[in-house]
Amino acid sequence: MARIKTGPTRRRKHKKVLKQAKGFRLARGRHYKTAHESVLHAGQHEYIGRKLRKRDLRRLWIQRINAGLSQVEDGPSYSVFIHLLKENDIRINRKMLAELAANDLEAFNTIVSKVYGK
Repeated sequence: MARIKTGPTRRRKHKKVLKQAKGFRLARGRHYKTAHESVLHAGQHEYIGRKLRKRDLRRLWIQRINAGLSQVEDGPSYSVFIHLLKENDIRINRKMLAELAANDLEAFNTIVSKVYGK
């Protein structure tokens, strides 16, 4: 009986990796060994990027809320505002507050006046 050397299995595996490496430059997109390494590193960067995106968006929301608060006359600082929200048990997340501050300033001002009491 003839010896079988993982022919179809290996080819499938290689084709899968080369498909993932499509668009990579030079040998990274053509040669299995370098493509495999590049795909592994790309996966690591992709994983880290998903975590960083959450951090970046939270920073953006905080900046937008702070900008909205600076437009309110005699408004509180960001940290005081968040503290007062928690004290008054108003549960609205930063994403929604940033959306209101950017697009619906009237509603945002209503929330600020309700919390700050001025």
